[in-house]
Amino acid sequence: MSNVISHTGVIDSIDKGVVRVRIVQHSACSSCKVASYCNSAESKEKIIDVRCNDTDGRMVGDTVVVMAAQAVGMKAVVIAFVVPLILILLTIVVTLHLTGKELTAALSGMAVLFPYYALLYVFRRQIERRLTFFLKE
Repeated sequence: MSNVISHTGVIDSIDKGVVRVRIVQHSACSSCKVASYCNSAESKEKIIDVRCNDTDGRMVGDTVVVMAAQAVGMKAVVIAFVVPLILILLTIVVTLHLTGKELTAALSGMAVLFPYYALLYVFRRQIERRLTFFLKE
């Protein structure tokens, strides 16, 4: 199962086929002996909604393993980082070529993100269906 991403978490709530799992995500250097003295070591708490038809036998406070296919993680990275970067760079290059003004190009590069994130918000349900998590049995 090398193509699966997994995190251990605790069930936060269960509601109508959705299990909300709280996971603690640690940075790569959190296991270092001097991590407590370093500002780089950090951990973040995240809540993941897992759609699941069978919530019987699961209770709030249970420890579970949340899993996703590695392809799901790659899609999320593309949506969150790659596409915005390409949009910003293309907008800056095109605007700079058309206007010759760096300030206008920079502002246009930042402004292109507003419609992108608005589209992500509009299509969030469709994206949610493609980026799915499941609980290990």
